[in-house]
Amino acid sequence: MEPRKPWKGTMTQRDRFNAQMHYKPFDRTVNMEFGYWRENYELWDIFTENNITNEGQANNFFAFEPPAGVGGNYDMSPGFETKVIEEKENTIVRVEETGLIIEVPKDGHSSIPRYLGSSIETPEDWKEVKERSFDRYAECRKPNFEWLDKICRDDRTYPVGISCGSMIGRIRDMLTVEGLAYAVADYPDMVEDMVETRCQLVEDYLDAVLPRYHFDFASGWEDICCKNGPLVSMDFFKSVVFPRYKRIGAKLHQYGVDIWYTDCDGDVRPLLPYFLEAGINCLFPYEVNSCAHPGELFDEFGKDLRIMGGFDKMKMIEGKDAIKAYMKSLEPLVARGGYIPFCDHRCPPDVTPENYLYYLDLKEKTFGMD
Repeated sequence: MEPRKPWKGTMTQRDRFNAQMHYKPFDRTVNMEFGYWRENYELWDIFTENNITNEGQANNFFAFEPPAGVGGNYDMSPGFETKVIEEKENTIVRVEETGLIIEVPKDGHSSIPRYLGSSIETPEDWKEVKERSFDRYAECRKPNFEWLDKICRDDRTYPVGISCGSMIGRIRDMLTVEGLAYAVADYPDMVEDMVETRCQLVEDYLDAVLPRYHFDFASGWEDICCKNGPLVSMDFFKSVVFPRYKRIGAKLHQYGVDIWYTDCDGDVRPLLPYFLEAGINCLFPYEVNSCAHPGELFDEFGKDLRIMGGFDKMKMIEGKDAIKAYMKSLEPLVARGGYIPFCDHRCPPDVTPENYLYYLDLKEKTFGMD
């Protein structure tokens, strides 16, 4: 199979993205996807026969238009020493860089790890980790202006986003869901200090780069919801997380960044009013089955909201009739603006290459230019 040709267009990628996200006229939808499970690169013949082993190569092969992104180091640096604690018949128990103790399949197939515990459980643990690995003034926190000058040049034709990291999702990663729940109850001051620490790291980076470059959007990552809603109490979210979002949002708006998406899977509807008030006005890569059809959210929140993603991967698994019907349901959403359709999270290997290529062809026919 030959590489796919870029979609026809009359706008630059940057102008198209900004027009589509701001409900202004655009020539056709942004053509992008959100990648694949690792197994796809081993099982799909379109990948194996073309020596495609990663998302960047796949984006080039399919002529996708992913936006560029930059950001600071807001995470634990240095992390914990990774090491195997126990080797079982079919699994391995190890310590991750985050300090989490996890159990994973020995054969390495993609699977959500089993989280057994955390290296951070008490305020004393956190104090030690904070002093060692969250120094605001460490060299690893400083922007690489030489690299940023190249990516963010004023004459670019592609959109560039600035990462605003994670206020609570990465803390969940450090403590486990269960550990976070206990910590919020037993050590609320510790958890708030963890959120504040991350917020300060983001603010430091934004203060350094926002005056120098113009960004088309901001991005973030949380993954703090499941199919039944948030993994933290709404009281905690409103009193601890939300104020930090507002601080970051104020900095972004000061420099004209008015599109801010966060990657938060699950049913985000309880959090959406607070996201929107803080400035997070776009969902990415919006999962359907754990929440709702994107049209339902647009009906509720109108043009205050944008969505990227939201093409139900289960329909892609079902086959061509299901793909066609679902694509039809998205036509009015794309036409109204504020919506870029693509597979709602990374495409799994259950989707056949035949169905995937049919989906790409139909998407171009439906939302591209004749």
